[in-house]
Amino acid sequence: MRRIFPDYAYGDGPRTACWWDDTVAAPDWPELQGEATADVAIIDGGFTGMSAALHLAEAGVSVALLEAMTPGWGASGRNGGFCCLGGAKLDHSKMVGRYGAEAATGYAKAEIDSVNLVADLLARYGIEADTHSRGETRLAHRPCDMGNLRTEAEEIAASGLMEPVLTEAADLAAEGLNGPFHGALTLPIGFGLNPRKYLFGLARAAQARGTRLFQRSPVQRLSRDSRGFRLVSPSGTVHAGQVLIATNGYSSEDLPDWLAGRYMPAQSTVLVTRPLSDAELAGQGWTSDQMAYDTRQLLHYFRLMPDRRFLFGMRGGLASSPGSERRARARLRRDFDRMFPAWRDVPATHSWSGMVCLAHNLVPFAGAVPGQPGLFAGMAYHGNGVAMGSFTGRALARLVVAQGEGAEVPALMQSPMARFPLGRFRRLLMPPTYALRALRDF
Repeated sequence: MRRIFPDYAYGDGPRTACWWDDTVAAPDWPELQGEATADVAIIDGGFTGMSAALHLAEAGVSVALLEAMTPGWGASGRNGGFCCLGGAKLDHSKMVGRYGAEAATGYAKAEIDSVNLVADLLARYGIEADTHSRGETRLAHRPCDMGNLRTEAEEIAASGLMEPVLTEAADLAAEGLNGPFHGALTLPIGFGLNPRKYLFGLARAAQARGTRLFQRSPVQRLSRDSRGFRLVSPSGTVHAGQVLIATNGYSSEDLPDWLAGRYMPAQSTVLVTRPLSDAELAGQGWTSDQMAYDTRQLLHYFRLMPDRRFLFGMRGGLASSPGSERRARARLRRDFDRMFPAWRDVPATHSWSGMVCLAHNLVPFAGAVPGQPGLFAGMAYHGNGVAMGSFTGRALARLVVAQGEGAEVPALMQSPMARFPLGRFRRLLMPPTYALRALRDF
């Protein structure tokens, strides 16, 4: 494997003290041993890969899924648990300018479909995932941002896709959303969940339909053979007619070579407090179950969970080492204390980090790898992979079943992923980009 971050990023250090690990035990999948065959092989067992596996199995396709680490180890087992609209970092007006109004509307509908898909999977397979929140709330961290939210609300209402709700600054406390904010926009689609419970529920459903799931089986080589593709792991080999790449922020430059330079991992760090008492919640004035985030470029995201623990996360880490991890967690705690001062002395019992994945064109990718018949990839959800990863997995499954002719994937998501400048050294682009974003947040 050729990856662009130091080895520390791909080890256990960043995910040490992940809260979700304490909520449900990981299933014990076998390691791949010897030779195996399947109609489709899937590389990685996160939301994308597991959704693809389940939907392929429902269609009668034999699947072998290879997870490099243990179940739930990657981003799908350590994220903030926001099942919400999103996936692209390109706003609607820019999307219209680049791809046209029809394509932009098609993508907006796909975002709604992605949330509905997760809700359907939870209900259909009886997955208990500690869901809460009626949609998501974006909080203006500056007065000028509230003006932008008002404009956005008008555009959303005019689209007819949903009915947004504006909350003025003077009304936030009454809604249980007290903090250093200047108003809010709530979209009525989405909910919070325990991502690890959701992921393992998908895994159980896929296994029940014949999917073979393997852990500690990293794909070290991917090549073509007479049966389609040959995937080699340390202790075994899978021969498959078609292959899905679902590695997202933990991708490798050579699986396949086409992927080199076309994705950008970026760090996100999270903390979870001990359960808060009613008095502590009232003291801060945050009693809402809404999942929320602010309008910063380098955003904070947070929610009060059903057990009354508070989850708080932020974007912005640029390096990966024990020292940089400590600094990222300390910076996260400082921001938490500043935004929620009444909880300054409340301990964070858990804190961890992981990689999200960015694309150069700022939209997710789901489609065929150019020039490689039978090879597909889905990734780059820009920190919103619970819903969009699940949607992409289903979309890839349908593309495979339809031999690449499926119409389920929005056109702009099938646009070939462009390369970032600087190739393997593209991480050098991040410090100036983040510095500019931080300046825009003032």
